[in-house]
Amino acid sequence: MSATTHSLDAGPAGKIPAPATGTEPAKGSDPSNGFLAKAALVTAVLTVAGSVLGLMRDQALAHFFGAGSETDAFLVAWTVPEVATTLLIEDGLAFALVPAFSMALARRGQGARRDPVRALVAASLPRLMLASGVVALLLMLGAPVLVEVLAPGLPDPRLAVDCTLLTATCVFTFGLAGYCSAALRAHRRFVAPAAIYVFYNIGIITAVFVLAPRYGVRAAALGVAVGGVLMVLVQAPSLWRQLTRDTADVPHEGKQGASAPALMSGTLVATVLLFALCRQSQVLIERFLASSLPSGAISHLNYAQKVAQVPMILSLMLCTVTLPVVARALAEGDVKRARSRVERDLGLAGCVVLLGTSVVIACAPQLIHLLFQRGAFTADDTVATAAVMRVYALGLLGHTLVGALVRSYFSGGRATWFPLGAMAVGVAATAGLGTWAVDLWGVRGIALANAAGISVTAFVLLCGMGPRNVPIRVRGVLGELLKPVAAAVCATGCGGALASRFESPFIAFAVGASTVAAVFALMLWALKAQAVGPVVRSVTSAARRLAHVR
Repeated sequence: MSATTHSLDAGPAGKIPAPATGTEPAKGSDPSNGFLAKAALVTAVLTVAGSVLGLMRDQALAHFFGAGSETDAFLVAWTVPEVATTLLIEDGLAFALVPAFSMALARRGQGARRDPVRALVAASLPRLMLASGVVALLLMLGAPVLVEVLAPGLPDPRLAVDCTLLTATCVFTFGLAGYCSAALRAHRRFVAPAAIYVFYNIGIITAVFVLAPRYGVRAAALGVAVGGVLMVLVQAPSLWRQLTRDTADVPHEGKQGASAPALMSGTLVATVLLFALCRQSQVLIERFLASSLPSGAISHLNYAQKVAQVPMILSLMLCTVTLPVVARALAEGDVKRARSRVERDLGLAGCVVLLGTSVVIACAPQLIHLLFQRGAFTADDTVATAAVMRVYALGLLGHTLVGALVRSYFSGGRATWFPLGAMAVGVAATAGLGTWAVDLWGVRGIALANAAGISVTAFVLLCGMGPRNVPIRVRGVLGELLKPVAAAVCATGCGGALASRFESPFIAFAVGASTVAAVFALMLWALKAQAVGPVVRSVTSAARRLAHVR
């Protein structure tokens, strides 16, 4: 294990070590703040690396295949790993497993006679492998039907079917990867889970460069299958060491531990998976509507989303790190600590995503030109993709709030149908507005519908926060979010105005992004945003500690 990994260890069984002074921490202090800062910093580095490789993956696709019918066919097959990522890694499975493992660790610490962690693994892992394997096989057998349903207007369905046969294997590998990620995060181990997208994208990029000249876009689909295997392999040794090491610390006498069903019920799994599937259905609606537009529409929408989603991914990074902390606090009955953590996460996530939104909107043409305009990706593709990205970016705050808030709903390990209902309302808004807007504005109308639908879901989820989940102070949270919104509006206007004055895309982007960052920071300082101060202190402290790691 590397020195960096050692620095993120939280002690046996995932506990936070006691202060070395031998005294109790001051009342109201959170002893996990230092650990979270270090975990967030390491996770940020690996998340950025994965995002950069994701952009390189999209650059490779754009270079070899452009934004035409061949790329459209692959992106239809790409729907399978997109949905599987949401269901099995990012949202669905994590919302069920992290609280379950957190509860198991808490009960282990109370002296359970039978180790609840091992009982949970024994009861849940075989079922997951069986279910994901069956679904993967069914998707492969039904690939022609799936392609017809997802994109009935596709000019080359046979190519999309071939790609789907390969990408369908990720349902099984992503299930295992998601299980490992959730278990490791509950144990406060974040390095391996944060690295999975680095290895996933390396697998795809390598396959494209090596095999694309011979197999065309099918090489990218094969890369998805290889990348899924790499996601499992990078985590399995760490999880094995964690589980086998922890067994030596488990007491053999004490209270009887809860059974696995008590820690993770079938109803809970159903609610989180249905929510994640409903959320991902926005992508299905977009692909369905775009398939009837001229060739390249699906590709333009995909490239725009991939770039615009980078700020959202970074903003939700901290929420991913703190989910086990919130779940553990609720398992121990410390609602006040959970509420404080969630409120701070919402403020910080809002600041990060709105800063990124400002850069994306202000510098959209330059950003797309620098990333993709080469090979088969033309100047017309740049103009079309940049226009779509600016519209799609309007919903980034909504996407971030949904990702952060839904973690609070499920962090207590209890089944709740409210998030599913909120997401269904948003999806209905997306479908209705998209059907109407696609005839007026084409692919930009689809992006507008996405932004509007997810914003509706975020509003409903925020209004539904209460004693059944984490009782945050909604008015205070909204008041703090208005500050970065105001800062983003001013920063976008200033950055866009300056970026348009330069012909060189690189110089224009550098000037525009720098202006956006400077104006955004000054506005947050002038408005006295509460999320900024603690973050600067935590990151500075974490950087100093990591610098002294030998």
